[in-house]
Amino acid sequence: MHVQVGIVGAGPAGLMLARLLHLQGISSIILESRSRPYVETRVRAGLLEQGSVDLINETGMGDRLRRECLPHDGIELLFNGERHRVNMQELIGRRVYIYGQQEAVKDMIAVNLAAGVPIHFEAEAVAFEGVDSERPTIRYRHGGVEKTIACDYIAGCDGFHGVSRNGFPASGRKDYDRAYPFGWLGILVDAPPSHDELLYCHHERGFALFTMRSPTVSRLYLQVPPDEDENNWSDDRIWSEFHQRLGTGHGLKVSEGRITQKVVVEMRSYVTEPMRFGRLFLAGDSAHIVPPTGAKGMNLALSDVNVLAKAFTAFYKRGDASLFDAYSEKCLRRIWGAQHFSWWMTSLLHTMPDALSFDVRRQIAELRTITGSIAGQTLLAENYAGLPMEM
Repeated sequence: MHVQVGIVGAGPAGLMLARLLHLQGISSIILESRSRPYVETRVRAGLLEQGSVDLINETGMGDRLRRECLPHDGIELLFNGERHRVNMQELIGRRVYIYGQQEAVKDMIAVNLAAGVPIHFEAEAVAFEGVDSERPTIRYRHGGVEKTIACDYIAGCDGFHGVSRNGFPASGRKDYDRAYPFGWLGILVDAPPSHDELLYCHHERGFALFTMRSPTVSRLYLQVPPDEDENNWSDDRIWSEFHQRLGTGHGLKVSEGRITQKVVVEMRSYVTEPMRFGRLFLAGDSAHIVPPTGAKGMNLALSDVNVLAKAFTAFYKRGDASLFDAYSEKCLRRIWGAQHFSWWMTSLLHTMPDALSFDVRRQIAELRTITGSIAGQTLLAENYAGLPMEM
């Protein structure tokens, strides 16, 4: 089998890339190691920047998103008994949208399959060969049989634990990594949201985030030790902690309900450079991950493949390969901007295990500086609602 672009991974990056290529008449195939039901139901991110929503709509995959998403004009920061709203729509004319990643993935799979883009589920990529040649190949297992696909190019969109990054020689890449000294206990709750916008809570007991997936399902997070076991958290303990961290005097009440999922989320920052070796390109989590505080993961994945698809289009339509050479540097400008913002939000809102009383007071002062200044709020809003898709 031969295709122009072999795509490994049926997450947002791989699915969006396949759609962008199809619209330009460029052939591709997607290999996904998991089953279709698994991919369509695994709970991941849920916040989309304005640019990501625009891209999904422009590619004809936003019908259900437009009907069911929850637009948000702002967020609220809670700290030291104070409550401050950052109105992004008023400050910068942009908003964000709540729409579960698994829902976006369902839509993207359906549109790609309806258009005839082949997606092979339970097809595990094993290795790449000849990525620095003119005809690289992907070896994969499907139905117990090992098979091979010949490609012009390979797009590795298979996440942090996928095989794509290993297609780079160790001496040919540089990894940048930072692990944070805490994790998040994330829960899904069958209950309406506690507030109609996201609540970011700085508290002496640890950070808490109140968000949602729909008008009837809430997504909540608590800062916990990085090696915490979710089984240590009974429902009563969870609700007690959320009530304490939301605090008093805010005029808000925690909306309780049946907890359907508990999971501890790792908090780390990671970037590998470059994002291209020969005819192999990395996109999304295979090249970078961010702590979820800034809600950038899925949005970075979509911006990566938006840049990559333009490079493929320039090559196949005009014979211009210059955008391939620029791909890594162009993406990394936005990636490092998002890394900085995610680190900043994480450092600003979390209680550090070794923090001195000075550090806590400094955090409160910084939060007041940001919320008390139009310039500070604008900086937060510009980054939260999303940097330009191309920088």
